[in-house]
Amino acid sequence: MNLSHIPLRLSTGAFILNSGITKRELDRDTAAYLQGMAANAFPQVKQLEPEKFGKVISAVEIGLGAALLVPFVPSRLVGLGLAAFSGGLLAMYFRTPGMTQDDAVRPSQEGTPVAKDVWMFGIALSLIIDGGRKR
Repeated sequence: MNLSHIPLRLSTGAFILNSGITKRELDRDTAAYLQGMAANAFPQVKQLEPEKFGKVISAVEIGLGAALLVPFVPSRLVGLGLAAFSGGLLAMYFRTPGMTQDDAVRPSQEGTPVAKDVWMFGIALSLIIDGGRKR
């Protein structure tokens, strides 16, 4: 791992890990709300029970957060995981009605909490690009 990757991986990993831990005990209504938003981008998630969906999301976030925090997982590999995760969040942002303003890009007030996740996609690209360079 490159020294310059440490701040990117620590800040993002801690944020995602905390989010996953927080979601471990989601109530049915909160899980159903998150599932409904995710279904805008990925209709297949409707097939899961809301509680199961909540547990899957929690596990994914805990796994990704932990992978970002441990130094022996290659930056390029963890960057690919982060790109998939943040890309999914951005797909949800663009496909959920009311998240964007009329131009379909800039966030509405409701979309701002999700649109800010674009920083994770940028970090993912940095880890992928820099993690693949020969030293």
